[in-house]
Amino acid sequence: MRIALAQINPTIGDLDGNRKKILDYARRAEGRGADLVVFPELCVTGYPPEDLLENPFFKEAVQHTIDHIARHVPADLGVLIGAPVPNDAPYGKPLHNAALLYENGTLRARVNKTLLPTYDIFDEDRYFEPAEERRVIEWRGVRIGLHICEDMWNVHRPEGYRGSRRYACDPVAELGERDPDLFINLSASPFSIGKHEVRNELVQHICRRHERPFLLCNQVGANTEVIYDGDSRIHAADGTQVACAASFEEDLVFWNTDASVEACTTSRSEIGDLHDALVLGIRDYYEKTGIFDKALMGLSGGIDSAVTCALATAALGPENVVGVTMPSEISSEGSVTDSRQLAENLGVACKKISIAPAVDAFDTMLADEFAGTEPGAAEENIQSRARGVTMMALSNKFDHLLLSTGNKSEMAVGYVTLYGDTNGGLAVLSDVLKTRVYDLAHYINEQAGEAVIPQNTIEKPPSAELKEGQKDTDTLPPYETLDAILKRYIEQKKELGSIVSETGFDEGLVRGILRQVDQNEYKRRQSPPGLRVTDKAFGIGRRIPIVMQWDREVGEALTAKQDLPH
Repeated sequence: MRIALAQINPTIGDLDGNRKKILDYARRAEGRGADLVVFPELCVTGYPPEDLLENPFFKEAVQHTIDHIARHVPADLGVLIGAPVPNDAPYGKPLHNAALLYENGTLRARVNKTLLPTYDIFDEDRYFEPAEERRVIEWRGVRIGLHICEDMWNVHRPEGYRGSRRYACDPVAELGERDPDLFINLSASPFSIGKHEVRNELVQHICRRHERPFLLCNQVGANTEVIYDGDSRIHAADGTQVACAASFEEDLVFWNTDASVEACTTSRSEIGDLHDALVLGIRDYYEKTGIFDKALMGLSGGIDSAVTCALATAALGPENVVGVTMPSEISSEGSVTDSRQLAENLGVACKKISIAPAVDAFDTMLADEFAGTEPGAAEENIQSRARGVTMMALSNKFDHLLLSTGNKSEMAVGYVTLYGDTNGGLAVLSDVLKTRVYDLAHYINEQAGEAVIPQNTIEKPPSAELKEGQKDTDTLPPYETLDAILKRYIEQKKELGSIVSETGFDEGLVRGILRQVDQNEYKRRQSPPGLRVTDKAFGIGRRIPIVMQWDREVGEALTAKQDLPH
């Protein structure tokens, strides 16, 4: 049997566009001799459709779309698609997350998803009823252990995959006991740094445990915050990867069940994957929303705005990117010259708009109210907010998508100005720690073979430039220190004691950083959606109360069974 994996990029809610894409790829697969073509999880609706699934009209339209696909796929071609379907039982949630096998307009088999994730970005139990049984389907004499995304993730904890088993049921093990000829998994598995290696190790383990080939068809593309890398693959019974799809782009991969085992390997780098994921995230946000004319961002001469601009240029082309440098009276010469050099290197438009008149006007307006007080953050932040107003005005006037440039380190500790540099429609670097931003800058220049991002931008000390001679290290520890703390606290969910023992940093320093993270949730909640590239990003996958009184000292005392402080 010749099987094709159709790694497609569906758009959430675009039933007509997704239908056309599915039929197009089905015809391509048939034209190249496929007997069966496999599509990703919920490819009919796009993933995740969220509360669209509560709309009765949408659910009816989904069923009509499924029926249309079934009638129009090529004759004698088996087509496996993912879609929400009604739960016919008199109890439970109204829908199942299903894999549907069609041939010649007829539904030959249906398998419902068993494991419905509710952690991080996932909320499937809100909409779907889990399958009550696991069964092997038979088609054209081949016994298929068909299952959906999460169903494969309760098998074995690969190295680097944190957490314990979440479910009592192991769908893959149950299918394996029913003697399938091969496993097929329909997925919408999000990208995060290092996910390729985790998937690889997991699938190899399943193959070796059950001595059966494994086919994984994963969604590609980005939907708001969440990025899908594709990374579809086929492994032989001994775990050897024998076919592999491109990452971060649509692809069609073929495999013959009787083919000899020949390894298919791909060269991957974490920083390259991170770069490509962010480019895809920008491109799909811009194109799938369909409401913006160009992308717009402030250029400060700093590393964050430079990297954001380079990523946007790679995603949209230089003709669709506009940079704006907005000096104030205290801005350094490099904030303008480095911005202009960057724009020239990238071939993007660069405008200069001085915010000095706006800052002067606010100083005059607030002079009486601020009389007798020492100048401080309030005065400094007027500059950032003047820039924010300027950028939003340009965005409104010309239908430009404003890209926010703040990084994860700054967002974590609140080193951002609400209604200033947090303004925008998409936060490109909000899940990228500052040290990784520098890695991206070096990678961009290496790939270009020249200093696209000016060397001065990379080498000069980072600064918000809201007062004379200001440097980030006036307020924050060096970013190498800060990021080591933040990665453990936010991404690895470690607490004070563990962080101090692992890093050797001063306990007071670590405690202060964790307090800053906790106290600035209100700022993050009001910031634009950010592209998710780690296992724990700010946004829909991290739900921390704004109003809370979590006392770390009390928690430590309770954990250690000590007397509480009086």
